[in-house]
Amino acid sequence: MPPAARKQRVRQYDAERTRAAVAAQLAHVRDAVQELTPEQLALPTRLGDWTVRELVAHIALAVGSVDRGLRLPAPPQVEATALDWPAATAPLAAGIDAGTRALAAEDDLGALLARTAEAFDRAVAAHPGDRPVAARPGAMRLGDHLVTRCVELVVHTDDLAAATGREIRYDRQALATATRLLADVLAVRAPGGSVEVRVPPFAVVQCVEGPRHTRGTPPNVVETDPLTWLRLATGRTSWAEELAAAHLSASGDRADLGDLLPVMR
Repeated sequence: MPPAARKQRVRQYDAERTRAAVAAQLAHVRDAVQELTPEQLALPTRLGDWTVRELVAHIALAVGSVDRGLRLPAPPQVEATALDWPAATAPLAAGIDAGTRALAAEDDLGALLARTAEAFDRAVAAHPGDRPVAARPGAMRLGDHLVTRCVELVVHTDDLAAATGREIRYDRQALATATRLLADVLAVRAPGGSVEVRVPPFAVVQCVEGPRHTRGTPPNVVETDPLTWLRLATGRTSWAEELAAAHLSASGDRADLGDLLPVMR
């Protein structure tokens, strides 16, 4: 059993609903990218020295991993769950950057995203959700890999909106899936029951060692909205910044999660 799964009962996701969420969020990104000018594609992002062009290429690379993985022979067994994935991304940053820059050299990013969407739809239609697929933390079920693609898409949709100033739609299921996974990762990294983290309407988890709450209003509560949570969980913003901006509330002497975030970089 994977390390994360030993520590916490793994949340179950419906593979078909997750597949539809990935496709829907990718469609929202495609709609936004089609309207970007060359000047907007050259704008900086909050992702190092990547411009919007590199960001869009990275989204294509991330979703394209599903088709690439399914083209390979199925691994003999499942080695990881979606909970193991966030910790596996940072060590591979250099390779991800190189692959992103290679795709960013394409002239027509709209066409790149269209090909990515077609390949994704074709690949997932041919395989069940429990089919093992090669992934960065180790072989995982296709359904779990799709959960990680929801995180990539939703987080980078927010990056794209921040860089371009555009409003981009979020598929509700994709946003819910991304929120729940990263909330569960926090609960795995800081096991316990002394703090309740609420991200309405999608997630509630308990974490941090200490007295476990069983009845009434918990003494230590953190609450925020889904996008603020995703920015905190991925290091786009800091605990202090969001607390000062009143984008989150924290009550109780154990409710400071600043040292536990981000859970993914």
